Amino acid sequence: MNPETTYVIVQMLIFVAIFYFLLILPQQRRQKKEREMLDSLKPGDEIITKSGFYDKILNIKDDVITLEMGADKVRLKIAKWAVGGVVSSASDKSDKEEK
Repeated sequence: MNPETTYVIVQMLIFVAIFYFLLILPQQRRQKKEREMLDSLKPGDEIITKSGFYDKILNIKDDVITLEMGADKVRLKIAKWAVGGVVSSASDKSDKEEK
């Protein structure tokens, strides 16, 4: 191999490494964190959906979550993937009540 070929190969490897550490690895971490959050959901948790609604979880069955929202206590079924985040956990509430 001549030095020019070696230089091109090293340059491509550096580019792939930068691409991996700046794009792929952070995305994998975000997906893992989201998966853990979805797996830890339980009835009583207050969540925010990806569409911006604040709701309370009533029931979880497979990939369907039954929510209660608003003053009228409207029940709504959504897909589990539509949960954007947990606002407050049911275990957080029980910890506050014990104190």
